[in-house]
Amino acid sequence: MTVPTEPVRLLLVDDEIGYLEVLSKRLTRRGYRVTTASSGTEAIRALRQWEFDLAVVDLKMEDMDGIEVLKIFKKMDPSLRVIMLTGHGSERAARDGISQGAFDYLIKPVGLKRLVETISAALASETP
Repeated sequence: MTVPTEPVRLLLVDDEIGYLEVLSKRLTRRGYRVTTASSGTEAIRALRQWEFDLAVVDLKMEDMDGIEVLKIFKKMDPSLRVIMLTGHGSERAARDGISQGAFDYLIKPVGLKRLVETISAALASETP
């Protein structure tokens, strides 16, 4: 496996600001270049403005749900890998996200090690 010369560009999307900030700091410390969005609308704006290698999107948000965000992301950038985050009890909806093009889904609160492993697996996978 080759080591990337550039940091991985990661878009984190979650309307739980505290969770978003903690996750962003922890991933930044591990060398990821993290951009955060606290709503689906903000995430779409970010994707219009910058390129990302991967997005981690919460399933349940106030302005639009993660499946809607996923569908829009896939229209804007079909090669963008997306990992869905979901609370316990929403696994079925997250599995539906996989049928819409998400790489995988993780149940919140997700351990950092598990998230980093899933990010690595997504980045190593064939482009959709």
